[in-house]
Amino acid sequence: MTLTQPSSSGKRDSSRTVGQRYQSVVVMVLITLSLLGGIGSRLAYLQLAQGINNRQLADNNRIRLIPRQPERGRILDRRGRTIAGSRLSFAVFLWPIANSEEEWQPIIRRLANVLEVEEDFIRSRLEQQGYYSPSLVRVARGISPAQVTALSEMNQSLNGVQVEGEAVRYYPNGDLAAHVLGYTGEVDETSLDALEGEGYRLGDIVGQMGVESAFEPILRGEWGGQQVEVDGAGRVLQVLGEKSARSGETVTLTLDLDVQRAAEAALGDTKGAIVAIDPRNGGVLAMVSRPTFDPNIFSGRITDEQWQEIQGKDFPFVNRALQGFPPASTFKIVTTTAAIESGSYSTSAVLPTYPFVQVGGIQFWDWNRAGFGPLDFRGAMAMSSDTFFYQTAMRMGGEALIDWTRRYGFGRKTGIEITDEEAPGLVPDEEWKQENIGEGWFIGDSINMSIGQGYLQSSPLQVAVMFAVPANGGDLVQPHLLRDNEEAREWRESLDMSPETVRILQQGLRQVITSGTARSLNVPTLPPFAGKTGTAEDPPRLSHAWFGAYAPLDNPEIVVVAFAENSGGGGGAVAAPMVRQVLEAYFNGSSASPDTVNSSN
Repeated sequence: MTLTQPSSSGKRDSSRTVGQRYQSVVVMVLITLSLLGGIGSRLAYLQLAQGINNRQLADNNRIRLIPRQPERGRILDRRGRTIAGSRLSFAVFLWPIANSEEEWQPIIRRLANVLEVEEDFIRSRLEQQGYYSPSLVRVARGISPAQVTALSEMNQSLNGVQVEGEAVRYYPNGDLAAHVLGYTGEVDETSLDALEGEGYRLGDIVGQMGVESAFEPILRGEWGGQQVEVDGAGRVLQVLGEKSARSGETVTLTLDLDVQRAAEAALGDTKGAIVAIDPRNGGVLAMVSRPTFDPNIFSGRITDEQWQEIQGKDFPFVNRALQGFPPASTFKIVTTTAAIESGSYSTSAVLPTYPFVQVGGIQFWDWNRAGFGPLDFRGAMAMSSDTFFYQTAMRMGGEALIDWTRRYGFGRKTGIEITDEEAPGLVPDEEWKQENIGEGWFIGDSINMSIGQGYLQSSPLQVAVMFAVPANGGDLVQPHLLRDNEEAREWRESLDMSPETVRILQQGLRQVITSGTARSLNVPTLPPFAGKTGTAEDPPRLSHAWFGAYAPLDNPEIVVVAFAENSGGGGGAVAAPMVRQVLEAYFNGSSASPDTVNSSN
């Protein structure tokens, strides 16, 4: 029996054939083992070396973090009435990890069309948060019911887009007290850097000015949220964990809503400010500035048209109650104090008055261009004689006048909580003149300063603080907005004035109403009160008008200062009727018509 077949050549094949039939099997086994080894190694690597990372990616695809924004604390007036609260609104959130960057692009286009925003705005929010983030990111607030409906109908083509209800800031009185309250807005890329380390995230709501900014830590509250498991369609399967959001605390202000409304009505559309404070402790009862704005518009996204309209109103975000202007003849309160307290004059001094006083070849005129004859301090205050106070400045000199100006709080911030919007004003001296004007202090500087002109700058709030000194018997008060611990002794500081000086101020300011430049305000509808007019030159523009008053005379509980910027006319004719209107509302619960007052300075 032969083991091989003869070859075709007839020769025997000497090639080895033992085991040939198993060769293919062996090769297949070796290849299989090699493949299994590679796969096993890869599986081991993925499970052991990359297991934590891969598990995290898997969790990110099924676990969603849903933040819950806290409701912002309410702001109340002194009687507990809400002046800033919250209302329910709808916002649009994106879940970045739900789609790849490429998959997001058509969704962004559809979403931008519905929300009427730029695509780049939505794209930048996603990029800032990161496309692999499991946390929701807000891209729109305060959307309309029509937009909510449209997004609901497009739900199937908007994977990763979510509409949520949330509490947004609401100001029930519109623009009332806007400059005091301020407004809220979202944290953007720029402000996020400034808030680093304070726990804010992109899209968080933060106070932007006024009380909203000053009391941000109190009003803010604490975020909460849910960690939920979702299926492939984004439906919640179960809640894995939850932390309730903590609402912000309520802030009660010293503002009186009724006085604020009266002050707003009195100022009307006149550019300027009205301030009302309690002279006993400095509590701010009202603060108005014109032009103004409605803070509600910032609770949603502002359109370009809205922003242009606001910006076209002559700096509406500037709180003129806290900006510096020449205080004019209201400042004669300080000049009287300095003249007597410096020892330059007795309280019974009588001086002649003239059409003008000439110094160094310059004529400094009285406002009536004629003078008033001999006057004492009370009569000079009543008639607002400029040449009387020129003479006091010439004798006592600039040093005494500057010193008492600073004691009254001018030239520095008052300490009110909304300090970011407040200007310190300016009390010029020789050093300031040398540095800014390049010349020394002249007697003419003292003369101009004695009637609240020259380089002197003070805010309506600082002027109100000045009026509080004679009103409360000689104490400087610190104005404040937070109604907490309002004991008068903690907000007052004695100026160490003699009782006689205080008495002269009080009597002179009363005579302004009974027989002086604001005698038309001596009406039976108001309790006896005291005040002072002022008209500040501002060439080449029209003059500013001032009037300040406190009431009632025997036990003052309110100071009101009105300032009309570049209004023209005298303080008695323009600003005094505004103060009367506020006092009528305060004492009688009604808004009196601002009658024209036939007075000048």
